Amino acid sequence: MHGHAFELLFVLSLLLLTPVASAGSADSTTQASSPSSRDASSRTLQSDLPLVLTDDRGRLIRLNQPAARIVSLSPSITELVFEAGAGGKLVGVSRHSDYPDAARSITEVGDSSNLDLERIVALKPDLVIAWRSGNAISDIEKLEKLGLTVFVTEATRLKDISRLLRSTGHLAGTLAQAESAARAFEDALWQIRRSYGDRAKLTVFQLIWHQPLMTINGNHLMSKVIELCGGVNIFASLPFLTPVISAENLVQADPQIIISSVSHELAETEVKAQLRRFSNMKAVRRNHLYSVHPDLMHRQTSRMIRAANAVCTQLENARSELQDEPV
Repeated sequence: MHGHAFELLFVLSLLLLTPVASAGSADSTTQASSPSSRDASSRTLQSDLPLVLTDDRGRLIRLNQPAARIVSLSPSITELVFEAGAGGKLVGVSRHSDYPDAARSITEVGDSSNLDLERIVALKPDLVIAWRSGNAISDIEKLEKLGLTVFVTEATRLKDISRLLRSTGHLAGTLAQAESAARAFEDALWQIRRSYGDRAKLTVFQLIWHQPLMTINGNHLMSKVIELCGGVNIFASLPFLTPVISAENLVQADPQIIISSVSHELAETEVKAQLRRFSNMKAVRRNHLYSVHPDLMHRQTSRMIRAANAVCTQLENARSELQDEPV
C-alpha cells in the first residue's frame, strides 16, 4: 500500500471508532418536529459560575470560570470548538486538524494513538477536550493525574452534534455563538428529515475503505445519515461497527446505490475500477456509484449536514430511475 494511502487508512481507523448507540436512540426513528417544538435539551444553557457539566463518561466537570486555553484531542473536536465560537482559545490541537484553515497554525500535540503529553502540559490549558472512543483511556487518566481538566465527548446520534456545540460554548464562555450554531444545525437537520423522511427506500452500500472492503453497521453515525435520506444500509445488522466484508457478501446483498467516502483522489481511480468488477450488481449496472468527501462524512461536526445533503441528492437522483424497481 502506498505511503499516503496507508496514512489515510490509519486516520480513517481512528475516525471510525464510534461506540454503539443505545437502543431506541437512532435519529431516524425520532419523529420530525419543528424547531419551535424542541424539548428541553435545545434550551440555552445557563452561564452561572462555577460551570458544571457532565461529560460523556458520566463525570461531573467543573470550571470556576470559562476556559481561556483549550486543547483539542481530535480533528472533529477542533472543528466543533471553532463552530462554538471558541477557536481563538485553542492553544493545541491533534494532528490532522485542518479545518477551518485557522486550525492549521495551532500547535500540534500528536494524534490519538501518540499524544505528546509533555507538550500538552507545557501549553498550560485550563480545559482539554477529548474523544471518548478515539483517545486512549490511559492518556486521559494521565492528563487528569497531571492536574488538567479533561472533558470527554462522543457523538453517537446526529442530535449529539448540537448538544456538544452547546456544551463547548458553555465551557468556553461563548454560549451565544454556540447556541446559534446548534440551532442552525438542528434547523437544517429538521428540514432534511421533513423533505426526505417519507421517500421511497433504496438499498445502500457505504464504502469506507476498498482494500479490504470495509463498511459500517446500523449503529454508526454515517448510517444515520443514510437513514435520514431514505436509504437502507444493507449491512446494518452486522455486529461490528466497521466490518470487513467479502466480495461475495457484497454481490449477494446487491445494493441499488454505492456511496464511497474513501478519499477523492482514490475514488475516481482505484475505487471505481474495483467496483466495476461487480458488473452484475444493480448499482454498478446503472452507474449509481457516488462519493462524499470523507471529512464531511466521517467527522462528527456540523459539516455532516453537507454530507447529508449530498447523500440525499444522490439518492434522489437514483430514485428517478428506480421508481419501478423493488427494494
